[in-house]
Amino acid sequence: MFTHLDSQGQPAMVNVGGKPVTHRTARAEAVVKLPAVLATLLRDGDITTRKGPIFQTAILAGIMGAKRTSDLIPLCHPLPLTDCKVTITSRPAAANGSMDIVITCLAETLGQTGVEMEALTGASVAALTLYDMGKGVSHEIVIESVRLLEKTGGKSHFLAPAATP
Repeated sequence: MFTHLDSQGQPAMVNVGGKPVTHRTARAEAVVKLPAVLATLLRDGDITTRKGPIFQTAILAGIMGAKRTSDLIPLCHPLPLTDCKVTITSRPAAANGSMDIVITCLAETLGQTGVEMEALTGASVAALTLYDMGKGVSHEIVIESVRLLEKTGGKSHFLAPAATP
């Protein structure tokens, strides 16, 4: 049974009132493929557009998105994040000149429920911001994947296959 449905099949927020407060973490990643024309501009590091520096803006947007998760995703509990870090790295350029950008979001809280949705939202919003910032150069930017890499705290722990801590 889905946890966000009551016994009649109606949407319901999960009652976490009886769960203990524990340190909880989650790490998520988004992979964004940049076309060669945009990847070339990024070879020397971050580039600045009329909207500002692409990577720095995406990092800030990711943190802001993680903090606003309960406003965006129905039935998510509002959580006070104790920490949120968004990092952006690039993989070596492919033969065709395209480049993968890897965005990682680590979210932490002391709470009664996990922070997976905050980490996933942070990575997603940062990826969308990269698209928004780069679309003036090319609309061929592709957000290839968003996934949970790891979660700790509470009763269950998760480590994605092939994920590195």
